[in-house]
Amino acid sequence: MKILAIILSGSLLLCLTPAFAQNAHFTNSGVIEYEKSVNMFALLKKQVEQYKDDSFLEQAYDSYRKSQPQFKKLKSTLSFSDGRTEFVPAEAEESRMFFSNNAMVNQNNTIFTDCNSGTFVSQKSVFEETFLVKDSTRKINWKITDETREIAGFMCRRANALILDSIYVVAFYTERIPTPGGPESFTGLPGMILGVALPHENITWFATKVTEKVVDEKALTPPKKGKPTDNKGLRKTLDNAMKDWGNWGQTYWKAFLI
Repeated sequence: MKILAIILSGSLLLCLTPAFAQNAHFTNSGVIEYEKSVNMFALLKKQVEQYKDDSFLEQAYDSYRKSQPQFKKLKSTLSFSDGRTEFVPAEAEESRMFFSNNAMVNQNNTIFTDCNSGTFVSQKSVFEETFLVKDSTRKINWKITDETREIAGFMCRRANALILDSIYVVAFYTERIPTPGGPESFTGLPGMILGVALPHENITWFATKVTEKVVDEKALTPPKKGKPTDNKGLRKTLDNAMKDWGNWGQTYWKAFLI
């Protein structure tokens, strides 16, 4: 009798599983709120250590540690509908601290992405100039793992990758939001990316809230202002501008291309 009961229970579960899958709710339109967190102490320490003989930088770093919080928090939103997304950073409070203009810390991009066509338009602030970058979305060779984590009420799966040849990326995505988008220019997974970490750059983006709502088609429109270019053109411009900047130039180069 026990064996028969086990067989019947197993059969019942197999029958119910497709029904649960069919009734699973998927979010196809809405707004995601993200928080970018930067470990300023770790980020600045690495930069200062590149110039160990510069006493001014050492003093500025010590002053920052004594007067500022370890983590800088920045807000942004991602609106999505029908396979299209628009990432918009919130305006940050202005700071006069010495390290406040660090490009790796600031949010430089407003990005419209059409996941259906694999294209994007990014309005990118590079110092005093604004570029309008139009190109195909970045091809990221993601490696999906079995690790899971809950973010903003959604169970997410982890994926790892390298971008720009050397930047290690950890992402968490949910299939319950089928749009394959994410914060900034992170895309290409089988669902929405709700969390991104760049461990060696000391930066993360994590969703804090997902609001399911109808997003007006007119609200998802590409930015239009800026000097027109593409990925190749932007890289060339940055390479030419920062070729004599040494390690500082490499930091800014990565910040503007992430």
